[in-house]
Amino acid sequence: MKKITLSLLLMSCVQFLNAQDTCLTATAISAGTHVVTAVNGTQVPDPICTDNGSGATTGEWYTYTPTQNYTVTITTNIPANTPKVDTRFHVYTGSCSELFCYAGDDDTGAGYSSVDTFVVLAGTTYYIAWDNRWTASGFTFELNQGPYVAPVPTPITYLNQAVSGLSSGYNTCVVDMNGDYLDDIVGVTSTNIRVHRQNAGGGFTVLNYPTTNADFMPTWSIAAGDYNRDGFNDLLYGAGNGLTFMKSNGTGTAYTEDSPGQYIFCQRTNFVDINNDGHLDAFSCHDVNPNVYYINNGWGAFTYYQSGTTPGALNLGIIPSGGNYASIWTDFDNDGDSDLFISKCSGPACELHRNNGNGSSYTDISIASQIDVTPVQSWSSAVNDFDNDGDMDVLIGSNGSVGHMFFRNNLDTSTVAFTNITAGSGFDTDNSINRDYVSYDFDNDGRVDVLGSGNKIFFNQGNNAFSAVSYSAIGVGAIGDLNNDGFLDILNGGTIRYAVPNTNKWLKVTLNGIQSNRNGIGARVEIYGAFGKQIRDIRSGEGFEFMSSLNAHFGIGQSTAITQVIIRWPSGIVDTINNPTPNQTVNVVEGSTLSNESFTNAEFSIFPVPAKNLLNIKSNSNLTFENAQLFDLTGKKVLDSKIENETINIESLTTGTYILLLNDNNGKPYSQKIIKE
Repeated sequence: MKKITLSLLLMSCVQFLNAQDTCLTATAISAGTHVVTAVNGTQVPDPICTDNGSGATTGEWYTYTPTQNYTVTITTNIPANTPKVDTRFHVYTGSCSELFCYAGDDDTGAGYSSVDTFVVLAGTTYYIAWDNRWTASGFTFELNQGPYVAPVPTPITYLNQAVSGLSSGYNTCVVDMNGDYLDDIVGVTSTNIRVHRQNAGGGFTVLNYPTTNADFMPTWSIAAGDYNRDGFNDLLYGAGNGLTFMKSNGTGTAYTEDSPGQYIFCQRTNFVDINNDGHLDAFSCHDVNPNVYYINNGWGAFTYYQSGTTPGALNLGIIPSGGNYASIWTDFDNDGDSDLFISKCSGPACELHRNNGNGSSYTDISIASQIDVTPVQSWSSAVNDFDNDGDMDVLIGSNGSVGHMFFRNNLDTSTVAFTNITAGSGFDTDNSINRDYVSYDFDNDGRVDVLGSGNKIFFNQGNNAFSAVSYSAIGVGAIGDLNNDGFLDILNGGTIRYAVPNTNKWLKVTLNGIQSNRNGIGARVEIYGAFGKQIRDIRSGEGFEFMSSLNAHFGIGQSTAITQVIIRWPSGIVDTINNPTPNQTVNVVEGSTLSNESFTNAEFSIFPVPAKNLLNIKSNSNLTFENAQLFDLTGKKVLDSKIENETINIESLTTGTYILLLNDNNGKPYSQKIIKE
């Protein structure tokens, strides 16, 4: 009798359901445990409600209509699934003829299981669809009802819009591809680059650039930057066994594929000027071996190095066990050059490598900085000035059994560089996990927020405290201003989540390097006003997978004025713009705010300034200068001339102000502003 009672009890708790093959034939479920026998019904349609793209061919459908308001959790991270099952689900509202994404999850739970918590309203029907992206076999899921908690008022809201015609491959890059400083969408396949070019008046123009077959695809990450200095961004694909460069042909209308061929278990890839010579190099985390990088010779050709292995290689992470998952290049010690932070996954502590500024050495200061906390289980970190004190802080995001860790940078007050301030930050009570964490001021209130795990944005409340706000199926993706309204949007697969502007004001700063790399990657942008000081570093590649805008975005809340913008270029040049008007884009060409007066330094002199026909360039040392380039104040190259008898002819130029770029016989660049009469 006892066995019968137990059996009946189990049958009342577990509802064994036949395959629910279509949205229209979905069977209603209530709270409890449910068994999916197989995922073999109608494919889940667009819009896909998670951040990992489509890739499914079948689905299983259920409906749920609560009788009162609840906070609901749907999960496969339960003991019934032992071992854990890699699942993915989507939750829709609307009707089968017109579905709208509401919630969903892919990998938040342990073992890539699914967990999502969201608010439901009485009488509303929610469509729950499991797909076969990762598994078509059976599994068990739970739907749990908890007390209704009214959603926290959202500082920013989003409108979701599916984008037609995106590449069916990797839609993981948002960056300006044609030099107009408007963010575009880049989707790639092995034989095509498809650019949704943002139009100045709104909307997109779709352009396809067929390529030769890419040996390696961006299965793990993608980076962008103009490494051959032709005015158009190039791409770097990181795969599980190597990387591929896609180089623009000089007009942005075709790309050349180059796969160097070295075995690399690529994780995060970046473009960055590693040796401070003004040219973009390429870096890749190596999961199972020391990290690797490629040094640019100045003409877009690369030489391969592996840390601690190749003769003459820099120390940029040489632990043989690997576990190098995500690299962020940013100026941690405020000395004007980019340092390297590496998030670790497989046990060893995260690493911090300080750029010594000489172009030839880095120092591992992980222990000295006290950021070498173990154990750590992270795929990426969010790095930004979260407390607006003028230096970069670090959130090491959780993607496993070890929780988030939040560190404050104390370089201005202490010899101990970082202090663990996780307790009380809001990250200490968040148990969700994710592989990608990125930081931007999403609501333009002047404080940098974090987009990471659990379909949440962690909004910065000040004083290093964050409040999580849940969104329907939002996830980390490529980020940029895709409608040029000053608010940052998020690309999730084939859907743009357009930020709905609030009343906060903003400033966007775009850069054109002359002596530094063209994108200004590695530059620091600072703004000042009654709100205090804010900083941004220009980076190619952050978080784990995606490539986001190379433009610097600032929110200033309700402030009505900005007193100053300062750009500290990798070259050491400092440009200053006074009193820019908020709610606009400011484009800065390197050196454009420098003095026009005659110029003399230890290496060379330029005279006369202003000049009419001839400009004299006199060496004051053993250096020789063979070639000179001149750029107008929009950054356009207008003259490329050999230097003969320490003179160049500028008679062909129209009257105006220009920026002169010189390279000495050692390849070192120099620049100076001049006037043509």
